[in-house]
Amino acid sequence: MYSPQPPTEGHSSTHDSAFGADATTLGKTPEQHGNQRIRHLLKCFGLRTSLIRLKVIDALLTAANNQRNLGVRGVHSHLLELGIPLSFLSVREVLKRLCSEGVLTLNADKTYSLHEQAAKVLESPGM
Repeated sequence: MYSPQPPTEGHSSTHDSAFGADATTLGKTPEQHGNQRIRHLLKCFGLRTSLIRLKVIDALLTAANNQRNLGVRGVHSHLLELGIPLSFLSVREVLKRLCSEGVLTLNADKTYSLHEQAAKVLESPGM
């Protein structure tokens, strides 16, 4: 087959753009950076990283940044809005486990927040 594009000197412009050769795309996205912080947090508490733990903690951090508190239903709804199909029971069990391990605190109004010690881990300069 004949290609109407003239040859380039060993580089294909479609190849470069398709694979994000732009220097800015080689760095981590904000979501990856946030996930690294959460991974570090879980490791500090002796917990394995799982997608559901990452997403639940991220939902709580996002809510806290917006001066909101979330309960089980709030976290579950937030995840559904993001297109993450987790069951209500799964979210509830992850929240309970994170509380029992000292990562989260269950507040009097049945909302969850990061435990003071966990917040210090996230704020550490290495992260």
